[in-house]
Amino acid sequence: MKNLKNMRNLKFLTAALIASSLFIGCSKDDDPQPVNEEEVITTMTVTLQPEGGGTDVILEFRDLDGDAPDEPEITNGNLTAGVTYSGSIVLLNEAEEPAENITEEVEEENLEHQFFFTVGDGLDVTTSGENLDDENNILGTTFTLTAGAVSSGELTFTLVHEPTKPNDGLESAGGEEDISVTFDVSVE
Repeated sequence: MKNLKNMRNLKFLTAALIASSLFIGCSKDDDPQPVNEEEVITTMTVTLQPEGGGTDVILEFRDLDGDAPDEPEITNGNLTAGVTYSGSIVLLNEAEEPAENITEEVEEENLEHQFFFTVGDGLDVTTSGENLDDENNILGTTFTLTAGAVSSGELTFTLVHEPTKPNDGLESAGGEEDISVTFDVSVE
């Protein structure tokens, strides 16, 4: 009789142990966290307005099919030597109807974003005067670009999500690239 009672206790304890492990295994802490999906950026338009008037220079990248086989459309540009330009960047998701303006979200979440400008070898341009985020670090959706002497080369615009701020440039910023586009630019 004593063995029978011990076996019942053992069965009860085993059942209780299994039930508690199932309860613990299904706790709320194990629920997956919602995924913060990155925005789809199909289009980057960089508008350079010459100070004092003149024709705007438009640099544009458009990739409506993303990783699909079609090559992106890229519009490069020519700058005038010795001219300073006011620059602005607009990002769109043209996969949506109507197109979604991603720049508005970047500016609203300005502490989590930063644009970087990389001037390739041989190109005589400088950038400065980028707009700031809410903590007075660079955001860069607007900027100033000065064209120096006659030259040509690459100009790259890179948007980084969650960079370390302040930083010493793209190499020390960390974070993740949301988009990086390189344009061929000539100064004439």
